[in-house]
Amino acid sequence: MSEHILSLMTFFPLLGMLIVLMLPRENGGLLKIATLVVTLITFIISLPLAFDPVFKTSAAMHYTEFVPWISVGDYFQMNYSIGIDGISLWLVMLTTFIMPITVLSTWNAVDKNVKGFMALMLLLETAMLGAFISLDLFLFYIFWELMLIPMYFMIGIWGGVNRIYAAVKFFIYTAVGSLLMLVAIIFLYYYAVNTGAVVSGFSITDFYNLNLNPELQKWLFLAFAFSFAIKVPMFPVHTWLPDAHTEAPTAGSVILAAVMLKMGTYGYLRFAMPLFPDALQHYLPWLAALSVIGIIYGALVAMMQKDVKKLVAYSSVSHLGFVMLGLFL
Repeated sequence: MSEHILSLMTFFPLLGMLIVLMLPRENGGLLKIATLVVTLITFIISLPLAFDPVFKTSAAMHYTEFVPWISVGDYFQMNYSIGIDGISLWLVMLTTFIMPITVLSTWNAVDKNVKGFMALMLLLETAMLGAFISLDLFLFYIFWELMLIPMYFMIGIWGGVNRIYAAVKFFIYTAVGSLLMLVAIIFLYYYAVNTGAVVSGFSITDFYNLNLNPELQKWLFLAFAFSFAIKVPMFPVHTWLPDAHTEAPTAGSVILAAVMLKMGTYGYLRFAMPLFPDALQHYLPWLAALSVIGIIYGALVAMMQKDVKKLVAYSSVSHLGFVMLGLFL
């Protein structure tokens, strides 16, 4: 069981979603209880990870699983490759810990189409956990994009007065950045294959060892960095967040602030920075400057807010500016 704990933890909410979809639509209380139980069980499944001493003594990836998945001759190879280290461990634990709390926050707040909302919550948990444990770039991209769908519908259906505007803005910002990253991922793979590098699919450990020339690194880094900057969000691509935060239901706002904004910083640390170190050195002054601007701007605008959700949104821009500045320094 222990060797498959990551898969069990990640896909158990998906199984819970199927159970929720089979329950009667009219019984909102039962649907919420079922969702709460699923998220609590997921948290319990993840608990052994937090107490495993191996993370204190080794920086390697642990609980790894590798299964060949999609193969198209010599042209395309994608694997189900997962694992965690000390970086992703606590982000995984944060996700499993926060989800039961978000379900509790919906108890009196969500009363229309409860079945749909709870199903989307569980799908979102699977997507977030999958992104944190993926060691295959294409698998990471699938989970990264999967996160967008439940949050889009949660804002667009259960949000506030301007929910459609906020949902569409959130979707466009995130999708545009993600498509640039997809182009960079595919280019990276075929560049590795055509230069004779030994790669097992889209494995990030193989890509870490590619000897890319600095000029090429700059363009690839920009594609990754732009996508992750939107998700952070860094100044000046932060404008989707105040609208999404304000219009999202409370559970959506909690997930955005607690987990989804960490995806961008995690992406920088796991992918953009180690994959393109020369480009990182080139862009460091600019990235650090944008982080400082975000810190000051986000804090000043947050001070002027009368809406608590907007205050949280702009303070998040400021807080994440500190995180990004710390990474770049």
